[in-house]
Amino acid sequence: MEKISNIALENKIFSARMILAFLFVLILTSVLVLRLYNLQISNYDYYAEEALGNQMRTLPITPTRGKIFDRNGKIIATNQLSYKLTLTPEKTKNIAKILLSLKQLGFIDDKDIETFNKNKKQYKKFHNIPLKHKLSEAQVSEFLVSNQFVGVDVEPYFHRIYPNNDSSVHVAGYVSRMNKQDKLFYDEQNYLGTSFVGKTGIERQYETLLHGTNGKKQIERNVTGRVIDTQIIQAAENGIDLYLSIDLDLQKKAESLLKGRRGSIVAVNVKNGEVLTLVSTPIFNPNWFVNGISHKNYQSLQTSKDIPQLNRSIQGLYPPGSTIKPMVALAGLEEGVITNQSKTYCPGYYKLPNVKRKFNDWKRTGHGVVNVKDSIAQSCDVFFYDLANKMGIDTLHDNLKFFNFGAKTGIDIPGEKGGILPSKSWKKINKDEPWYRGETLIVGIGQGFMTSSPLQLAVATAALANKGQIFQPKLLKNIQTPNQAIEEVDKGSHRQIPIKDIKNWEDVIDGMKQTIYAPKGTARRLNKGLTYTLAGKTGTAQVFGLDAEEQYIAEKLDERLRDHALFTGFAPIENPQIAIAVIIENAGSGSSQAAPLARKVLDVYFEKQTTHLDK
Repeated sequence: MEKISNIALENKIFSARMILAFLFVLILTSVLVLRLYNLQISNYDYYAEEALGNQMRTLPITPTRGKIFDRNGKIIATNQLSYKLTLTPEKTKNIAKILLSLKQLGFIDDKDIETFNKNKKQYKKFHNIPLKHKLSEAQVSEFLVSNQFVGVDVEPYFHRIYPNNDSSVHVAGYVSRMNKQDKLFYDEQNYLGTSFVGKTGIERQYETLLHGTNGKKQIERNVTGRVIDTQIIQAAENGIDLYLSIDLDLQKKAESLLKGRRGSIVAVNVKNGEVLTLVSTPIFNPNWFVNGISHKNYQSLQTSKDIPQLNRSIQGLYPPGSTIKPMVALAGLEEGVITNQSKTYCPGYYKLPNVKRKFNDWKRTGHGVVNVKDSIAQSCDVFFYDLANKMGIDTLHDNLKFFNFGAKTGIDIPGEKGGILPSKSWKKINKDEPWYRGETLIVGIGQGFMTSSPLQLAVATAALANKGQIFQPKLLKNIQTPNQAIEEVDKGSHRQIPIKDIKNWEDVIDGMKQTIYAPKGTARRLNKGLTYTLAGKTGTAQVFGLDAEEQYIAEKLDERLRDHALFTGFAPIENPQIAIAVIIENAGSGSSQAAPLARKVLDVYFEKQTTHLDK
């Protein structure tokens, strides 16, 4: 039987199939064209870089960190060539396996692995991520001889070291590994290859100066991932060297005098506000932090009741005690509340009219009749109770404010606290209570609500010495850019305290002189063998209040409840150069404990001055 053919239907089916085939080919071609366009045009740079990732890569060059010196060029912080173990994840097939192998061979430990895993997300692709810093020479040699780990390398770098160990730690501060906050805070491009940044002190304050500017290099690797060629595209600019105003010899002397105690010694240049000594004890070793502090050392710092990380010179707030009396006396003289002839009888206590409570003098038998100079030299509380009462708290506040009490000094390291200078409004705002007359008396002898830092006391004492110049204290003195001469930096700001009668200032200074030289001066023991003239003021600040009839007996109190010992002074009297403040926590008498330490620091200062002149 003959097959009947439907040519029209067959042609229709064929045409439909051809159209479908054409559409399929067209779609495939379009996808291919789009993909080629994406690869060759839209994202050419990205895929070219990815394709060359096994061969060529541009990486940052980390600049060498600037050094830190004292005023005489003695090194405080420097760098030492060292080596680190790095891993590039994109070159490694099994990171976990390699980390385990490196651990088994003793190159890294569990802490290194934990740190690596925590930090690796902060790095961009093909960056060498540090696994371990400061490898020993033996580890470097062993690794280079037997390295079979693709993507793992040993690289040189400059390691931060503090050659004086714990000395000046609260001034210099320390560097430590960058964290997420650091990555967000600093310029991302300039810190691409940086592992360490300043965390405290000068290292933190001047981080961007010390850091320098990143460079760029292009590296070429072979198929195994090893670097076979390196070309410098842009050289790194090393960090700037910093010269501080502090004298390392004075620092070490002050630290040795305070060893085993909690306290602070601050000395400033009377003529320009440069900080010569800024010591807080106890101290600790900044080298602990550079590569990550050990658990043992961290625990020793965290659990210490002495709080070594507290910079007492700028963060320790203490009642200034009797060291405030020269400024209070000056306020009374300048306001005309008293004259240099005014006298007060001190029976050993003071009473306000119609008030039952007695305000005791430190000398229970009393000082007898005293004038303003006697009251400073002998530290008569009753004279200052009476003067404060006559002035009133707000007048007292306004005059002490001239000396920068209750405000930060503006020193160029982070963390400074401003202390408290109380007034009626201050108490209302902070305590929501009225001001009582008895509280005025207590502020008049530097107790009660009033607090200040050792630095504030040194700055205020310098202002007394130079008759009214309040300087912003500065630690940075000079800088040196690589291959350039040393340059002086801008000094801090300063202002003049209003002076009504210069004779008032001279009377107060004479009272401070009598503290050292008068037969009844509280620091008269200091004048033996002095080769320079010294004016000063002793102080003893209560940690807690005593009732009127209670007697202070240090031996019966817990050590941390005993009085703080203070001394402030300046020298020489005729042409002041240096002002000093000493605070020793819970040491008792300022005259017997703090004053001798100040004398020993000043002795070193003037011995150095004499030696320098002889040369």
